[in-house]
Amino acid sequence: MKKVLVTGSSGFIGGYIVEELLRQGYAVVGVDNYSKYGPVRKSYDDHPDYRLVVADVQDTALLTDLLGDCDHFIAGAALIGGISYFHTYAYDLLAQNERIIASSVDAALAARRAGAPLEKVTYMSSSMVFESTDRWPSKEGDERKVPPPLSSYGFQKLAVEYFARAAWDQYELPYTILRPFNCVGIGESRALGDVEIDSGNVKLAMSHVVPDLVQKVLKGQDPLHILGSGDQVRHYTYGGDLARGIVLSLDHPAARNNDFNISTPVGHSVRELAEIIWRKVKGPDVPLRLAHDEAFEYDVQKRVPDTTKAKELLGFEATTRLEDMLDEVIPWIRNAIAEGTI
Repeated sequence: MKKVLVTGSSGFIGGYIVEELLRQGYAVVGVDNYSKYGPVRKSYDDHPDYRLVVADVQDTALLTDLLGDCDHFIAGAALIGGISYFHTYAYDLLAQNERIIASSVDAALAARRAGAPLEKVTYMSSSMVFESTDRWPSKEGDERKVPPPLSSYGFQKLAVEYFARAAWDQYELPYTILRPFNCVGIGESRALGDVEIDSGNVKLAMSHVVPDLVQKVLKGQDPLHILGSGDQVRHYTYGGDLARGIVLSLDHPAARNNDFNISTPVGHSVRELAEIIWRKVKGPDVPLRLAHDEAFEYDVQKRVPDTTKAKELLGFEATTRLEDMLDEVIPWIRNAIAEGTI
């Protein structure tokens, strides 16, 4: 049984990753300080092959010790949020995430020097590295050719990739870089630091387009408020699919010292997303009316991945349809509204 250390294990994507690792027979050590949501319960907390350490990943000595008998390290911890989060915490996202990634790499290097069986580090990057692109679909390698991201979050995620390559260049610390695109799923609650924003007659504290639109439709907003024109294109990818791709890359020989976009190949505009959600909640006979709120500065108009490399080298495809994701997400958000957790 191989052992994997996952930082950010109690987070949104981290939860899907841990579930998939346990399902595939890995032993998992999770590290999380509950800084985003506060203490949360996860379905796998009592799993015999899972151990949670409540700690800050900036404790490099602790992280080094935990990596002492691990075969893999998924460096997933980071401050992360939706678009309003990018603007509210522009400096913290840059400064804190730099400290987190430096501590993570320092710990991996120290553990390897001490004889740990650590095969490589898997770095969680982001589609936001392509924030300033002028070419679509965005291919692996484009992030080093197009202008750098304008948001501090996107810029820092690009820095994560430089950390990965620099640690290999100087210390031969093997890596895999993965870029998830627009994760959709259940389990994300209101973050402790999220600032409420007004969107029509509904106050939101999520600032992720799928849960925000679902919440507004469930609360009866009409016309439905969206940011900007609604022509923004995203590739909404199911959390379970992302986790499957991430875990697949751990022991795949083609993933060593390589980078991959992890995403569905199918894109939707925000208008299309709103229409699908509206029909699922309201039915076919209630007309959808849209109101257009002023967009945020870093509301990228088009984020389209090339998924060919992951398919050809890893054999990975994200296959869950947006409609099927929403069949899971809508009831979960309806319940979360009733419980007051979002």
